[in-house]
Amino acid sequence: MDFAVEHRVEKGLTVVKISGEIDVFTSPRLREALLGIIDNGGAHLVIDLGEVTFLDSTGLGVLVGVYHRLRARDGSMSFMGVNDRVRRVFHVTQLTKIFVLHNSLEDAIAAHESA
Repeated sequence: MDFAVEHRVEKGLTVVKISGEIDVFTSPRLREALLGIIDNGGAHLVIDLGEVTFLDSTGLGVLVGVYHRLRARDGSMSFMGVNDRVRRVFHVTQLTKIFVLHNSLEDAIAAHESA
């Protein structure tokens, strides 16, 4: 599967769907795409990792950096569609302490609306 980043706005959230591997080769493209979304007004991101097949430390670094940038601007970032392999990476690195993982887009929307 080729690496791809797509986004759409839904009920005040920018849903970012990532496909393929997030690694040392694709992380710069991911960073560029996410920062472009933020620079164009995306303040509350839900990252859909349902089609991510691999995530390395470089990709984690990009996600953490984007998370901090959003927080500094009173924005938010959460995740959905996290498969077991990626979820394990989040747990091992203790990123589940800062990242919110939703089971569905509906859950993410409900959490955003109640915040």
